[in-house]
Amino acid sequence: MSLLELREAGYSYGTRSVLDSVSLTVDGGDAVGLVGESGAGKSTILRLLLGLAPARSGEVLFDGAPLRLRDRNLMRRFRASVQPVFQDPYSSLDPRQRVDRIVGEPLQSLRLAAGDEARERVREAVTSVGLDPDVLSRYPHEFSGGQRQRIAIARAVVSRPRVLLADEPVSALDVTTRVQVIDLLARLRREHGLALVMVSHDLSAVAAVCDRTVVLRDGRVVEEGPTRRVLSAPETAYARALISAVPRLPR
Repeated sequence: MSLLELREAGYSYGTRSVLDSVSLTVDGGDAVGLVGESGAGKSTILRLLLGLAPARSGEVLFDGAPLRLRDRNLMRRFRASVQPVFQDPYSSLDPRQRVDRIVGEPLQSLRLAAGDEARERVREAVTSVGLDPDVLSRYPHEFSGGQRQRIAIARAVVSRPRVLLADEPVSALDVTTRVQVIDLLARLRREHGLALVMVSHDLSAVAAVCDRTVVLRDGRVVEEGPTRRVLSAPETAYARALISAVPRLPR
């Protein structure tokens, strides 16, 4: 039984089809990269997997059962298990809140912990992403882009999720910081047994973190397989053209 699954999922904006019968499985501990040109449907897949929008056709399954967005108890359990990491670490953090409130927000909103337990889990989350607990009393504008993304990742892992869904998590960062955040995601995945679904135009990030890669074009899956094979010897003409056109960052 898969942890998360898209089954023949379709989605459209108005009359424009964005996804067409896309199927995808995410098992515990999986790391899946989604690659393709802009508009291929990558971020829409993450929206469906996050429960931010209902599929127009097909279905989304969580722990083998249909994800019912109106079932509050199910969605509370789902939100604790499936957490996002967004592209821009500055706009995803409330500038009016201190870091302790930002990181601890999922614990409060999902009613997972309070008081001393919540404070300890926030400290653990911040430490796990390589930050000193002293950051908890500060505000987002006081940090670099890489530090802000670490804070965002701490917020994502504080609920002890089973899967992270990351949408271009390093694209807003400089080259050196990108490598550091990629290595952080890989370490968290190993240490906590997290599953990861990552959208990225950075093929070096996909190669470093993901075991499996899915290539999308115009809302359809055109190729899928082990990352090493897909990136080094793609089978379809579209995947070959896409991969040859995308520069890779040095590591």
